Amino acid sequence: MAGFTARNPAFRETVRASFESQTFMRTLGVRMTGLEPGSCVLEMPSRPDLCQQNGFVHAGATTAIADTAAGYAAFSLVPPGANILTVEFKMNLLNPAEGEVLVARAEVIKSGRTLMVVRSDVTARGKGTETPVAAMLATMMSLQT
Repeated sequence: MAGFTARNPAFRETVRASFESQTFMRTLGVRMTGLEPGSCVLEMPSRPDLCQQNGFVHAGATTAIADTAAGYAAFSLVPPGANILTVEFKMNLLNPAEGEVLVARAEVIKSGRTLMVVRSDVTARGKGTETPVAAMLATMMSLQT
């Protein structure tokens, strides 16, 4: 989604510092591989300890990276000193999450002063292909300090 301008000139440093402080993302092995005003890309390697009983990456881990990517896409647009909280999301699981890496790509659809609507799509990459795994539509709230 094009057309968004960051209101914080140091948004890259602010977003990356916040992401690095997320111990849960570190536990999952998630890396931020893309960041632009209004968009964020996260990648999480598939590991056996993140899988459910059938060997697919657990929906909880999939949801966590979709929500986090959405949050940082929104966070890239807030003014200095503001923060973001998820207030609601709808997650559709599309296919079993099996692959070498799960990729969450989030884009802000509508940016308001207090609320932002963000879409986050998760794919599973492996064996030269990417398969859609999940689609999330989320609402984020900007907290002004």
